[in-house]
Amino acid sequence: MAFSPLRSKALQHGRSLSFPSQSHPSISQFNENLAKMEASTTMEARLNGLSNLYSDIDDLLMLPHIQHIIAQECQTKWIDQVLDGYIRLLDACTTAKDLFSQIRQQVQELLSALRRNDVNGINNYHISKKKSKKMILKSLKHLRSLRCKKNVPSLEKDDETMALVCMLKEAESVTIDVFEGLLSYVMGNNVQPKSSAWSLVSKILPSKKVSNQSEETNLNEMKEMDSIIQILEEEIECLFRQLIKTRVFLLNILNH
Repeated sequence: MAFSPLRSKALQHGRSLSFPSQSHPSISQFNENLAKMEASTTMEARLNGLSNLYSDIDDLLMLPHIQHIIAQECQTKWIDQVLDGYIRLLDACTTAKDLFSQIRQQVQELLSALRRNDVNGINNYHISKKKSKKMILKSLKHLRSLRCKKNVPSLEKDDETMALVCMLKEAESVTIDVFEGLLSYVMGNNVQPKSSAWSLVSKILPSKKVSNQSEETNLNEMKEMDSIIQILEEEIECLFRQLIKTRVFLLNILNH
């Protein structure tokens, strides 16, 4: 079985989300995207898969009867929990963007130091990466604290409303898992997926012997790291925009 740190409780228990009546294609697509994320072996695919999940949610929120359900539930606790959840996810997204921007800058500065054979520049890289590790550890601790806040609330609602609640909360749950996995990989604390690119990314922070490798090897690895980080930054930015779009969609329905 392909390794995946993203197996949520829903996937672990084989749960799929569906309405009791005729299901809208967005529900089926949501379930398919969850399954694809479980099988994904690259973080790029997982981040892209998250954007797809929220796009599926947007499609569902466009349905008049779904908008009616949400409008009726505007004063309920679960709506507040979902909206608060989006704030937490946007904060996590912003933190990840900032961290990857810093790491990319560090890699670019290291590239410059390697080209110039600048020992002080290489030492500065090690100092800055220690600071990044502390920031990542702090972010991981915060993400793990969110686990206690992502459970689906106990509600006495009809099946259709509960299916909608589960879909929204499951998206939040798997997003937290993705970000936790992303930061853990950069720290080198997790099992490596089947990707040579990610084996390079995991070296960004833990590596302690940059200056002892051949200059050509260092330069090639750092260039590839820079390219990978750029791709991940772009995926995180796309997800950030999608999260804002979905949250605004919900708020517009509630304020209509």
